[in-house]
Amino acid sequence: MHEERIRIRWRDIDNYGHVNNAVYLNYLEECRDRLIEDLFGEQGAWDFVLVHVGIDFRRQLTQEDGEVVVRCEVVSFGTSSIRTSERIGIADGTVAAEAESVIVPRASDRPVSRPLSDRERTLLEAAVRDGSA
Repeated sequence: MHEERIRIRWRDIDNYGHVNNAVYLNYLEECRDRLIEDLFGEQGAWDFVLVHVGIDFRRQLTQEDGEVVVRCEVVSFGTSSIRTSERIGIADGTVAAEAESVIVPRASDRPVSRPLSDRERTLLEAAVRDGSA
């Protein structure tokens, strides 16, 4: 599992005084990118694209919350996809949103997905088995 602490910025707040729903997706993306970097190296995050995200909003976030704690882990993978479980919360453990996403590796020579490499699969197997992703 990977965890990121992200400061709630003034620009994240909408006219209702809470973090805009679209910003939750930015928070998730920041954590997901770091997870992929941890698994495959710094350049690795540029090789993957998001193809699905589902999110359940549980609690509003406001500027007073200060920061969010975002967690992301690999739960499974296929021939050419990785499924993650993601959560946004605050320091006291209160959950603000739960999400799942699917990312795919991108072919370097054209805008299509490609199969996961043997190296990627080995790293993902270890991450799922150990719960360390």
